[in-house]
Amino acid sequence: MSVARVAVTPEAAILLRRLRGAYGALMFHQSGGCCDGSAPMCYLAGEFRTGGADVHLADLEIAGVPEPVPFWMSAAQFEYWRHTHLTVDVVPGRGSGFSLEAPEGVRFLIRSRLLSDVELAELDGR
Repeated sequence: MSVARVAVTPEAAILLRRLRGAYGALMFHQSGGCCDGSAPMCYLAGEFRTGGADVHLADLEIAGVPEPVPFWMSAAQFEYWRHTHLTVDVVPGRGSGFSLEAPEGVRFLIRSRLLSDVELAELDGR
Protein backbone atom coordinates (compact mmCIF):
# COMPACT_ATOMS: atom_id res chain seq x y z
CA MET A 1 0.00 0.00 0.00
CA SER A 2 1.23 3.49 -0.79
CA VAL A 3 -0.21 6.18 1.42
CA ALA A 4 -0.32 9.80 0.31
CA ARG A 5 -0.52 12.55 2.89
CA VAL A 6 -2.08 15.06 0.45
CA ALA A 7 -4.48 14.66 -2.49
CA VAL A 8 -6.51 16.97 -4.72
CA THR A 9 -10.14 16.81 -5.80
CA PRO A 10 -10.96 16.65 -9.52
CA GLU A 11 -12.22 20.26 -9.30
CA ALA A 12 -8.96 21.43 -7.75
CA ALA A 13 -7.01 19.57 -10.45
CA ILE A 14 -8.96 21.40 -13.18
CA LEU A 15 -8.12 24.74 -11.59
CA LEU A 16 -4.47 23.78 -11.13
CA ARG A 17 -4.19 22.89 -14.83
CA ARG A 18 -5.66 26.29 -15.72
CA LEU A 19 -3.35 28.13 -13.31
CA ARG A 20 -0.33 26.19 -14.58
CA GLY A 21 -1.20 27.13 -18.15
CA ALA A 22 -1.56 30.80 -17.24
CA TYR A 23 1.35 31.25 -14.82
CA GLY A 24 3.83 28.37 -15.00
CA ALA A 25 5.06 25.92 -12.36
CA LEU A 26 3.15 26.05 -9.06
CA MET A 27 3.54 25.28 -5.36
CA PHE A 28 1.34 25.24 -2.25
CA HIS A 29 2.13 26.49 1.23
CA GLN A 30 -0.11 26.35 4.26
CA SER A 31 1.11 28.46 7.14
CA GLY A 32 -1.50 27.89 9.80
CA GLY A 33 -1.82 31.59 10.46
CA CYS A 34 -5.10 33.29 11.13
CA CYS A 35 -7.73 34.02 8.50
CA ASP A 36 -6.58 33.13 4.99
CA GLY A 37 -3.21 32.00 6.34
CA SER A 38 -4.83 28.78 7.48
CA ALA A 39 -5.88 27.97 3.90
CA PRO A 40 -3.52 26.46 1.33
CA MET A 41 -1.95 29.23 -0.73
CA CYS A 42 -1.01 28.58 -4.34
CA TYR A 43 2.08 30.40 -5.58
CA LEU A 44 4.42 30.31 -8.54
CA ALA A 45 7.05 27.65 -7.79
CA GLY A 46 9.74 29.23 -5.64
CA GLU A 47 7.80 32.45 -5.08
CA PHE A 48 7.27 31.53 -1.41
CA ARG A 49 10.56 30.78 0.26
CA THR A 50 10.55 27.66 2.37
CA GLY A 51 13.10 26.74 4.99
CA GLY A 52 13.70 24.90 8.23
CA ALA A 53 10.38 26.10 9.65
CA ASP A 54 8.48 24.28 6.87
CA VAL A 55 7.68 20.62 6.14
CA HIS A 56 7.45 19.25 2.60
CA LEU A 57 4.38 17.00 2.69
CA ALA A 58 3.98 15.92 -0.92
CA ASP A 59 4.69 16.45 -4.58
CA LEU A 60 1.22 16.40 -6.09
CA GLU A 61 1.01 14.67 -9.47
CA ILE A 62 -1.75 16.38 -11.48
CA ALA A 63 -2.70 14.94 -14.88
CA GLY A 64 -1.96 17.57 -17.53
CA VAL A 65 0.55 19.43 -15.34
CA PRO A 66 4.08 18.65 -16.53
CA GLU A 67 5.77 18.85 -13.12
CA PRO A 68 4.64 17.88 -9.63
CA VAL A 69 3.16 20.63 -7.45
CA PRO A 70 5.00 20.64 -4.11
CA PHE A 71 2.87 21.06 -0.98
CA TRP A 72 4.54 22.65 2.04
CA MET A 73 3.22 23.40 5.51
CA SER A 74 4.71 25.30 8.40
CA ALA A 75 6.29 22.90 10.88
CA ALA A 76 4.18 24.30 13.72
CA GLN A 77 0.98 23.69 11.74
CA PHE A 78 2.14 20.21 10.77
CA GLU A 79 2.38 19.26 14.44
CA TYR A 80 -1.40 19.77 14.65
CA TRP A 81 -2.17 18.10 11.31
CA ARG A 82 0.34 15.21 11.24
CA HIS A 83 -2.43 12.68 11.99
CA THR A 84 -4.61 13.79 9.08
CA HIS A 85 -4.92 13.15 5.39
CA LEU A 86 -5.38 16.45 3.55
CA THR A 87 -7.39 16.96 0.39
CA VAL A 88 -7.04 20.22 -1.53
CA ASP A 89 -10.45 21.31 -2.80
CA VAL A 90 -11.79 24.47 -4.43
CA VAL A 91 -15.01 26.32 -3.58
CA PRO A 92 -16.65 29.54 -4.75
CA GLY A 93 -15.64 32.61 -2.82
CA ARG A 94 -12.83 35.03 -2.33
CA GLY A 95 -9.65 33.80 -0.73
CA SER A 96 -6.37 35.53 -0.14
CA GLY A 97 -5.15 38.11 -2.62
CA PHE A 98 -1.74 36.39 -2.48
CA SER A 99 -2.95 33.02 -3.77
CA LEU A 100 -3.05 32.63 -7.56
CA GLU A 101 -6.70 31.55 -7.69
CA ALA A 102 -7.99 34.74 -6.01
CA PRO A 103 -8.92 36.52 -9.29
CA GLU A 104 -10.88 33.43 -10.38
CA GLY A 105 -13.64 34.00 -7.79
CA VAL A 106 -12.78 30.72 -6.05
CA ARG A 107 -10.50 29.65 -3.23
CA PHE A 108 -8.59 26.56 -2.28
CA LEU A 109 -9.38 24.93 1.04
CA ILE A 110 -8.38 21.79 2.89
CA ARG A 111 -10.70 18.93 3.68
CA SER A 112 -9.24 16.49 6.17
CA ARG A 113 -9.78 13.11 7.74
CA LEU A 114 -7.86 11.24 10.38
CA LEU A 115 -5.28 8.80 9.09
CA SER A 116 -5.71 5.18 10.17
CA ASP A 117 -3.08 3.56 12.40
CA VAL A 118 -1.88 1.57 9.37
CA GLU A 119 -1.54 4.74 7.25
CA LEU A 120 0.30 6.55 10.04
CA ALA A 121 2.69 3.67 10.49
CA GLU A 122 3.50 3.66 6.76
CA LEU A 123 3.98 7.42 6.63
CA ASP A 124 6.17 7.40 9.73
CA GLY A 125 8.21 4.48 8.39
CA ARG A 126 7.34 2.16 11.28
